[in-house]
Amino acid sequence: MTGARGAGQVGPVDGPASLAGVELTALRNVRLLDGTLADLDLAAGEITVVKPVEGGPGTDATGWRLVPGAGEPHAHLDKALSAEQITPGRHAGNDLVTAIEQWRALVPTLTADDFAERARRAVRRYVANGITTIRTHADALLAGDPLRGVDALLGLREELRGAVTLQVCLLAGQDVPDAVIEDAIGRGIDVIGGCPHLADEPAKETSRILDHAERSGLPVDLHTDEQTTTTHLDLADLAEQVIARGLQQQVTASHCVRLGMLDHDRRRPVVDLVAKAGIGIVTLPITNLYLQGRDADAAVPRGLTAVRALLDAGVPVAAGADNLRDPFNPVGRADPFETTSLLVSAGHLRPAEALAAVTTTTRTVLGLLAAGTGPGARADFMLVPDVPVDEVVAGTQAARIVVHGGRVVADTRVSTVLDLDPMPR
Repeated sequence: MTGARGAGQVGPVDGPASLAGVELTALRNVRLLDGTLADLDLAAGEITVVKPVEGGPGTDATGWRLVPGAGEPHAHLDKALSAEQITPGRHAGNDLVTAIEQWRALVPTLTADDFAERARRAVRRYVANGITTIRTHADALLAGDPLRGVDALLGLREELRGAVTLQVCLLAGQDVPDAVIEDAIGRGIDVIGGCPHLADEPAKETSRILDHAERSGLPVDLHTDEQTTTTHLDLADLAEQVIARGLQQQVTASHCVRLGMLDHDRRRPVVDLVAKAGIGIVTLPITNLYLQGRDADAAVPRGLTAVRALLDAGVPVAAGADNLRDPFNPVGRADPFETTSLLVSAGHLRPAEALAAVTTTTRTVLGLLAAGTGPGARADFMLVPDVPVDEVVAGTQAARIVVHGGRVVADTRVSTVLDLDPMPR
């Protein structure tokens, strides 16, 4: 049905999954996030009209609720699904340092084709679960061709263009020469990043990455403060440098675990500085809950940033899963509602805040046009069963219809049959 124009009915949640490839032009009788029923018209990849239910031609979405399209603001597609290449059990108890060592030991065995094949399989999981916008970090490798993983992901970006929005962010450590960073910029990366918190001189490394960003005009996304110690905050240094330089491009700080370890008096000035600098924050609960706090035998830290304080200060906070089945996270489902569940339970966010973190705010942090339910919004959304929003955020609904630019890119329906009648005597 690829390229077919939508009409008829979406159908029941346990019906046949038959809409993949359909280009939607109108949705009728769909439930919006605010609980109202509406008719939507779509054209050129956008929602053009939202109006009270009137009927008429279009695809009947009775029994479905529309949720803005989900994004993964921080993936590592070059590492994704590599757990299957590691000796079973060895990746079950890693802290950050051990995970890095394990990954670096694996790198010499990996080819460009391997990077591309695993990344492609991972993207299929993301899309099936409702994620059609992904920012992936890609290591500048320290063995073999340093940019073979980057090249694989740049190729995948072009292969999936129109079906998935994929941003490739170079992840350059302190051992990566400036020439390699410039080479990656020349090959067409979308974002420049690094990990100053692992450098011998974090402030100097932050400055080096920002120098490259300033010359190239590229957005910045740095791994920041991915530790629970609080002797120094690279986030504060980053904010100060951004303000001093007057950087106009978007700057993102991912992880920011140390910020979540501070008391109110130490945290407040840093949060205010981040807000002044206009930095977006990405929190990554599942991976940081796995990696952080392994050296504590009591009062184990949660490994999250200060999400409440940041939100209250007006700082945009997006959320993702980070790693997927690799040395840094041996589990994960590539599912935005896994992340929302953790934001509610471990981050104490309200369901609506958790949902925004994986949908609308993710697009803000990634510098993309808004996707939602209003006229002019990008037609990136999910249709999920028409249940309360709290139940959607809890991830109880497996049935999903995923739309990117007005075209259905995934259709999942679920049928469950139970027999709970008493056994005959």
